[in-house]
Formats: sequence, C-alpha cells, structure tokens
Amino acid sequence: MVEIVLPKRTVSDVFITGLEKMSTMTENILHKQTVSDLIIAELEKWGVGVIFGIPGSSTLGLVEAIRKNPSIQYIVVRHEQNAAMAASAYNKLTGKIAACLTIAGPGATNLATGLYDAKEDHASVLSLTGQVEGKYSNSISTREFNSDAFFRPVTVFNCTITNKKDALKILKQALKHSILELGVAQISIPNDIQKKPLDAIICERDYDLTNFNILPDESEIEKAVQLINQAKKPVIIIGWGAFGSGGDVLRFAEKIKAPIITTFRAKGIIPEDNSWVLGILGNVGSPFTRKVVNDADLLITLGVGFSKLTNVPIDKPLIQIDIDLIKLDKHRFEIVLLGDCKLVVPKIVEKIISKPDNSNIKKIREMKKEWFTQLVKEADPKIVPIRPPYIMKILSEIIPEEAIISIDVGDNAWWFGRNFIIKKQRFVMSGYHQAMGFGLPGAIAAKLAFPDKTVFCITGDGGFAMTMMDFITTIKYKLPIIVVVLNNKQFAMIQEEQKNEKFPLYGNDLLNPDFARYAEACGGIGYTVKKPQELLPTLEKAMRAKCSTIIDINTDPKRF
Repeated sequence: MVEIVLPKRTVSDVFITGLEKMSTMTENILHKQTVSDLIIAELEKWGVGVIFGIPGSSTLGLVEAIRKNPSIQYIVVRHEQNAAMAASAYNKLTGKIAACLTIAGPGATNLATGLYDAKEDHASVLSLTGQVEGKYSNSISTREFNSDAFFRPVTVFNCTITNKKDALKILKQALKHSILELGVAQISIPNDIQKKPLDAIICERDYDLTNFNILPDESEIEKAVQLINQAKKPVIIIGWGAFGSGGDVLRFAEKIKAPIITTFRAKGIIPEDNSWVLGILGNVGSPFTRKVVNDADLLITLGVGFSKLTNVPIDKPLIQIDIDLIKLDKHRFEIVLLGDCKLVVPKIVEKIISKPDNSNIKKIREMKKEWFTQLVKEADPKIVPIRPPYIMKILSEIIPEEAIISIDVGDNAWWFGRNFIIKKQRFVMSGYHQAMGFGLPGAIAAKLAFPDKTVFCITGDGGFAMTMMDFITTIKYKLPIIVVVLNNKQFAMIQEEQKNEKFPLYGNDLLNPDFARYAEACGGIGYTVKKPQELLPTLEKAMRAKCSTIIDINTDPKRF
C-alpha cells in the first residue's frame, strides 16, 4: 500500500493565503467593472442590441453583465441551434449584428448548424462561448473542448481571450472581421477571466473603424457603362447582395429598358407586381425568366451568388457587381466591380445613356400575365386535402404588405418561391445551407427586429418539428407570430427527390403531434384547417390574436 504524504502547511502559509484572498476581495471592491461588463458595454456601443442563448456555468459572468445592462435584450431560447439561427436571421433582416451566447462544450457545439447558415449566407454574427478556467485547460475537465479548432471552419475570426487586458482589442477585431468579411466571428472566454476586475484604461485597444463604404475605381465603372450603352438586350439579375438597392435598380431598369430578374433570396427586393420585374430565375421560377436570360446579349448581376439552383449562364457578356471578394471573378466575366451595390448602382445610373422604348415593358407584361394566369389556375379551391398553390394564393392576398415572413426549408419553400406573389413584404430564409427548422427562429428574430410588424412563419411539419420547442419562447417574451404549418405528414421534398432518382419511397412518412393543441399547451392559440373554405377565416382570426398562433393545415404532399 502506497502512503501519500501531504505537505504540511505552516502558519506563514495560512497567513499568506489569507492576504491573497483579502487582496482579491479588495481588488474586486475597487474595480467594480469586470471583463464581462466591459465586453457587454462595448457590444452596446457597436449597436448589438440582442443576444440569443442559454445560460450556464461557464458563462455566468457574461450573463450577469447582460443583466446589468438595460440596453441589451437577452433572449433565452430552448436550444442553441435556434439561438444561432435567430442571430443569423436578425442580421439578414436588419444588417445589424446580433450575438449568440452559450456555454463551453455541448452548448457551443449546438450552435454549429445556425452558425454555418450565417457563414454560407454571409451574415455577420458574433458567437460568444464560455470556456473552462485557465488552470483547468488541457486537463480532464468536464465541458472543456478545443473551441478554436471546432469553430475554425465556420468563422472569419476565431480567438480565445487568455489575457484580460486583450479583451476589448479581441472583441473589436472580431466585430470588424464579421462586418467587413460578412461572416461569423467567434470568441471563447474562460470562466475565470469573465469575472476578473478590469479598468478600461489599461485595456489594449484596436483602432476604431466606422466607414465600411467600398467602391471600385472610377475607370472600371466607366468600362461597365460603355458595355451597358452598347447592349441591345440587357437583363438585370439581382441577388441578396442588392438588398437595400431596390429603388436604384428600378431606376436602372427604366433607364436602359431592361427586365429585372431575381434569385430566390432576392424575391421581394422589388415588389413582384412591378412592371419591370419578370420573376425568379431558377427551379422555382417561370420558364419565361430562363428564356429572357438565354436571349440576352448582356447580363448585369448585382449581388448574385451564382448557385447551381439559379444557374446563371456564364457563356455570354456579363458584368458582376458584388462586395463579396469570394464571389467575384469565379467565372470569366467581362467586367468585375468590387463594391457595395447601394453605392455602385447609383453611379452607373448617373452615367448610362437612356435607351429608347423598345417595347420590352409590353413583352414583360404579356409574359407575367400568362404566368400569373397559370398560378391562379393551379390554386384550385375545391381540392381536398388542400393544395399548396391554393394556400400560397390565399396567403398572398391576406398577408399585409408591411409584414415580415420567415420561411422554412423544404417543400413549403418551393411553393412559396413559385406561387407566393410578394408585394412589399420582407422575407428571410436559410439560403445556401438550407437548414430545416430555420422558419421559427427566423420569425422570432423578425419580431424582435420589427415589433410593430405582423410576422408570419411559413413552414412544413418536418421543419417545424425540428425547432418547435421555441414556440414557447414567443409566448414567454410576448412576441406574437403566426405559424402556418403545411402538414402533409411527409418529408415531401425528399419524397420528390426519391421519385426523381427512381428510388422507392422510404423513410419519409411522419407521425406528427397535434400542432394546434401543442400551441394551446404552450399558452398560444391553435387552429386545424382541413377544408379550403376554412383557410381564409382562420388566417383572419390569427391576425387579430394578441399572442402566437399555429395554423395546422392538412396539406396534399403531391406536387402536380
């Protein structure tokens, strides 16, 4: 048997330990501000007004700092994935950074799907995670993990604060990288450092940066203007990067008599009932948009991502304008302009020559009329179970023009893109990552960002069930939203994909709870709709309600 002998403690040892504890207590009294207090105060200065997350042992210092700061809302969700998705949606809707905050280990790893959505859609998001105390680093400690390695593939900035004096410098670097590089910035903060006293005067600081305007060289703009002036059949294609430039794009189209075609994510940047807007290019668009693009002699792309779903042809003269360096010059374009569409487009519009009326507007109207007639024809009000085209027709008619719509991923999104006619509504989605479950956290973010607007979540039963635990969050924080569930008891999009690949249908059927009763169990209102004539009055009741509502619609899973 091995005897373990512990070192004896002398009176001096005890005395010194006592002095150390008294010194720490004195330091805490003299310095009322902690590292966490300064971090949260700095976030407030940068306009971060919302933090989504779940508290825990390794973030209690930061949570306490948020509690003491009345300018920042802390929205406690029921799953960290929803926190990250909501933060991503918040930035897509407002252009402002939102943050997500959670513990080391499982809380941090749960953020991954939502943060990857932000990465793929180039949304600026700040991720704050706890970490075990420095003295436990690289030991066998619960919930310690290598956060820098884990977050590296998803971030544009990734760092752990190891010295309290570096806290503000690292935070500023993170915010600037996130804003300028349009991506996720991640900071891990060890538990002990969060609570250390810190005087702002002794902090190392990064330089302040307030001007994020990016414009190409004037000579490059002139080259683009010359090419536009020479074109006989130009077409403007707008992507999400053109958000906020709708008015300028419309002036552009009117001046050169060019049709405007959008990507799916850019749907609604200009109302779809506008005379110059032809529709979406891609698999949810009309055949007319593809024909017009194929016949063009010049394509002018504004903030377009060139995904395979949109399939922009690259075998013809093309001008690309984008602020995202990664997207620039992916293909052999005629002219590539690095810059913010909100700044570049007005400069081009000033310089281009007005083209004479070439009857383009008449052709666009005829094509749109034919397409809209087709959509009305599909919306048969007599078929039971209710067809999605009919649902989208009624939603198009009743959703207010000022509303915000968050859509989920799946068959519901396909029908929304194809059959919903956007006027002045805004919508948000998981674009490139296509993460199912995005609809609900996106709606939560929308209601926080625009509390006076009506907010709809359009989702499927598969997607909603993945994140439905946070419906109760809308009740807790009094964030009334209307959730429209297209309930076909299938993973309907996957069913279509299996059909297309000639596989037998397998693994798609869903056993669902009663979503209406679930809404009531959470303290909201629930409706079940089984007949077409029930849909409109049910939506009207939901819009008059003062709390969150789920409308469970019995839907046909078949496409056509």
